[in-house]
Amino acid sequence: MPFAFQFGGFDPGSFGGGFNPEAFQQQRAARAQRPRKARRAVGTPFTRTLINLAVTLVFALAYFYLELPALNFRAEEFYVFVFLVCAVYCVCAVFTSGFQGNGSARDYFGFVKKQCAIPFLTTLLLIAAIALGAISSWVVLRAGSYSKLLTLQAGDFTAEVEEISYDQIPMLDNDSAAQLGTRKLGELADMVSQFEILPSYTQINYQGRPVRVTSLRYGDLIKWFTNRGDGLPAYLIIDMVSQEAEVVRLEEGMKYTVAEHFGRNLYRHLRFNFPTMMFDEPVFEINEEGTPYWVCSRIVKTIGLFGGVDVKGAVLVNAITGESEYHEQVPNWVDRVYSYDIIMQQYDYYGMYHNGFLNSIFGQRDVTVTTEGWNYIAIDDDVYMYTGVTSVTSDQSNIGFILTNQRTKETKFYPCAGATEYSAMASAQSQVQQMRYEATFPLLLNIAGQPTYFMALKGADGLVKMFAMVNVQQYDVVSTGATVAECESNYRQTLAHRGLIAAGEQKPAAGAAQEQEGVVAEIRSTVIEGNTHYYVRMVGSLGYLDFSAAEVPRAVLLDVGDHIRYSYILEGVEFPENGIVPAVEFSFAGEA
Repeated sequence: MPFAFQFGGFDPGSFGGGFNPEAFQQQRAARAQRPRKARRAVGTPFTRTLINLAVTLVFALAYFYLELPALNFRAEEFYVFVFLVCAVYCVCAVFTSGFQGNGSARDYFGFVKKQCAIPFLTTLLLIAAIALGAISSWVVLRAGSYSKLLTLQAGDFTAEVEEISYDQIPMLDNDSAAQLGTRKLGELADMVSQFEILPSYTQINYQGRPVRVTSLRYGDLIKWFTNRGDGLPAYLIIDMVSQEAEVVRLEEGMKYTVAEHFGRNLYRHLRFNFPTMMFDEPVFEINEEGTPYWVCSRIVKTIGLFGGVDVKGAVLVNAITGESEYHEQVPNWVDRVYSYDIIMQQYDYYGMYHNGFLNSIFGQRDVTVTTEGWNYIAIDDDVYMYTGVTSVTSDQSNIGFILTNQRTKETKFYPCAGATEYSAMASAQSQVQQMRYEATFPLLLNIAGQPTYFMALKGADGLVKMFAMVNVQQYDVVSTGATVAECESNYRQTLAHRGLIAAGEQKPAAGAAQEQEGVVAEIRSTVIEGNTHYYVRMVGSLGYLDFSAAEVPRAVLLDVGDHIRYSYILEGVEFPENGIVPAVEFSFAGEA
């Protein structure tokens, strides 16, 4: 007899006295038809309006305080803000009026249209403004305007960009600078437990030197609470040539930063003082006296309602006092007003649309775009952004590059067919592939009249180990060296061997006096055969100048930090292994 499974007399057709599906459905229908209990309206119509306005105002103030939207018709976040305010008023009106409806969207829409006329009409007007603004900003219709955002001038690179001395070549990228900064802060026991380093470093020219600067920030909310009275006590300067990190302590701490909270938060401080302005991301800079500031570039939309992002001046905020002032023409000490992404976007508009929108899709005659990376270089006390330019149909070679002044947006295009930056980086890495070094994104330098990529080669620890130079037009011309001087010497010799420069240009003749200038970083002395010798190391150099007191008696006056012009003699084409070269004379900067 087959086994029949039973459990407690359970029958699928019965449960707890029996389950009738038809009866269950009838009960559900009866409950749905039962009239819902009506909600009572709150007070009089005037009272309800006051309640609605009060709730909406509280929401608007809270949202504005937290999200900080610009009160500007050209700012997208302004429309989100107004939409939410209107929505809050309408929802509040539904509850305070006791409106119930039948649950359909059409019912609620009808109520809002009748009882919330002003928010309803405001929403319709905003939708219309967004539609018209989007159409008036549409690149398909305004391609010509977009292509004119950036004014380009043609330039001659070798004629206009001078060769720079060793003490002006930045040797660090942002990651390496951040490592040095973190290591330096770790040496300061009174700070490392309470503060961290703000990761956004800004490259500037400070007292004639290329440096990266950044502020400290509080370690966490509790450390902010215990230290906020004194503010942030210091900022960091990373010398990009000597690779030295300095923590600059302030007599009075910085109280207005992006790391602050409540009213001293930089974004909130800006919005409350300039409620209608739109801003780019603030950057940290210091003036020539070392006073810390936040440079807050003012964003404007120049095409239609939302298109044509550009910069018009900047608000400078004193990080210590919070004093804020808008400058349409920023002071000369400010180095960064235009960010790299705005500059590259504006060039891409020019490269894509200067022959019309249709040409950017069909035919693509003379259509160009910027390459993926960028870097900065100091020229005449300004910081210029550099990026390559390539054809939209090719990503293996550049047709030229642009240099843009980050303070004025003055931009020059230098035609120079050659390798892309990443091709040059790969070529440099292949020279030392056994070391497995990683190349940083290159700088563009003028070496012996040749456009040259210069880059640092970093080890697995993130520190700079070597340097490389790669010819832009012939990227198989590569030279490396342990120092910048050695790298350039090797590079010039390679150029001469390849016939790209005359043999006499590869290096001054052996035994001839060579002149340079720089800042004294270190002084040592010793007595040799009764004569005192002063060994002077310049900032950015690993070698020493040998000043004999018998031949250069003024050497006794030298001190660390002195800016001097000096002459030395190199006996061969390479620096000696001991790194010491005889110096014949010097003069202090400013002397006739």
